[in-house]
Amino acid sequence: MALDRWIALIILMICLAYGYTAFFTMDGALPPFMKRNPIWPSTFPKLLSVMAIFTALYVLLGLEKGAEEPKPMDINYRRLTDYKLGQALMLLGMMAAYALLLRPAGFLPATVAFLAAGAFVLGERKLHILLPIAAAAAGVVWYLVQEVLGIFLSPWPAILTNGG
Repeated sequence: MALDRWIALIILMICLAYGYTAFFTMDGALPPFMKRNPIWPSTFPKLLSVMAIFTALYVLLGLEKGAEEPKPMDINYRRLTDYKLGQALMLLGMMAAYALLLRPAGFLPATVAFLAAGAFVLGERKLHILLPIAAAAAGVVWYLVQEVLGIFLSPWPAILTNGG
């Protein structure tokens, strides 16, 4: 089985677990007045899980390829070491570190560091361009979330905002 189908199988299993949670366990603790609403907190997760399941099945069954032969640009799992796995694994590790450092480091420093380090890993070496763009992107996202959406997002480290 091709690598894309293995990935689709893994995504299908995750989506099935997510869909089970969305359909059967998410709405149990709803207050009575919310149970009469046409849209519940689980509506979007239900739609998302169903669409993801259909998409994963579409790839898993090979319907997206049709009757054509595999192209040379398709991922070949037998030659996995020919790809840039180091970069991919480094980015996955950085994503996990970003998620863990988001609260203690604050949104702005953690996001700027993640964006700059991620771009550096992917090959960008012009730090005089990279750092201002990362800072501007983090600032714009923080402003939109904080001011436009009204969701509190601590911009600075926890030590600076609440004393430790």
